[in-house]
Amino acid sequence: MPTSVLQRHGAGRNGSAGFDTIDTIATAPSARLIERAERAAAIAEKFADAVDADARHPAEAVAALREERLLGAMVPAEFGGEGASIPEIADVCHVLGRACASTGMIFAMHQVKAACLIRHGAGQGAIEAFMRRLAGEQLLIASSTTEGAGGGNVRSSDGAVEIRGERMTLDRDASVISYGRAADALVTTARRDATAAHSDQVLVVVHKDDYALTPTGGWDTLGMRGTVSEGFKLHVDAPRAQVMAVPYAAIHVQSMVPTAHVFWASVWAGIAAAALEKARRFVRTVARKSGGTPPPGAVHLPRAASTLRTLRALIAQSAKDFAARGGDPDAVSALDFQNEILMLKVEASELALQVVLAAMRTAGLAAYRQDGEFSIARHLRDVMSAPVMIHNDRILANAVSPSMMAEIPAHLFDHA
Repeated sequence: MPTSVLQRHGAGRNGSAGFDTIDTIATAPSARLIERAERAAAIAEKFADAVDADARHPAEAVAALREERLLGAMVPAEFGGEGASIPEIADVCHVLGRACASTGMIFAMHQVKAACLIRHGAGQGAIEAFMRRLAGEQLLIASSTTEGAGGGNVRSSDGAVEIRGERMTLDRDASVISYGRAADALVTTARRDATAAHSDQVLVVVHKDDYALTPTGGWDTLGMRGTVSEGFKLHVDAPRAQVMAVPYAAIHVQSMVPTAHVFWASVWAGIAAAALEKARRFVRTVARKSGGTPPPGAVHLPRAASTLRTLRALIAQSAKDFAARGGDPDAVSALDFQNEILMLKVEASELALQVVLAAMRTAGLAAYRQDGEFSIARHLRDVMSAPVMIHNDRILANAVSPSMMAEIPAHLFDHA
């Protein structure tokens, strides 16, 4: 069993702040949820190098997530789940990200889709039935929101839903479906119908029996290799009741973007924390062997630790702000929060990369090597995906209007 998350994230031996000082994001996290996440993380960490080397699905880790019943943790109790909060799930993402970035990101992407269904599917029988299956069978949900040449513009769809009686069909050029082959179900965006604008989208929930995947592209990338985000031609033939009634435009703003940015950022912070821990152990090892003299690269350690604390605080604040707005659509859609949540992704992705780069400079060649106990090569390759996973430049361009229109909080102008 690895050291518990509370031990690793808490105070140092003399009460001083540790390298990952914010224990958890949740205000009152379920200790049992964290313990289960730690057990799954131990399995994920054991196979992380093999998952990366072979660019394969982390089947052992996902099996552990099922065994610990973490895939359905956010489903409300009335549908058989635990009703875990957004901050609690973010903490699980962090724990998993420390152990295996691909496992952490798969869990995060799965939970983003689960959140969309949970927050917007109440009262729709087919969606509620899906939630019961998610909790009962611990289904793994894949996501299909990128399409054809549109790339990362998830607010535009080409494929359109076609209604035929009580059935619906959909054909989609899904340029990326992460862990698509391994998933039990799929949530995809689509145009409302063939006459609708590309931005007039709906969200469709389909079980594995409802769709077929024809491979169109492989997955040989620098990092996040275990997500196996291949391209497919997606064909859906499913009950029309599995088209969500709430327009995707509302789901995107109120749930998709906030949960994605909080959960992804938590995974990236976990990667950064793991890299920094390796660098710290390297410095201690060298200092012990040299009579107390640290290696030259140790000068990068304090700043890296400070940057990680800043990153964790940023995530915690955004998660807290999101939770405080609850299910109020107007509060979540407000320009100030939308700007905050857009910038969370940009800032978190860049801060996490800074931490891992500083950790590599701290440990030098030992970190640069692909082998050895102090290697940070995998962590660096994985975290380099963060700025280009929905490209930061695209997000910054989308944030211009909210930034111009949102009022700057008065306290930012206050003098000390």
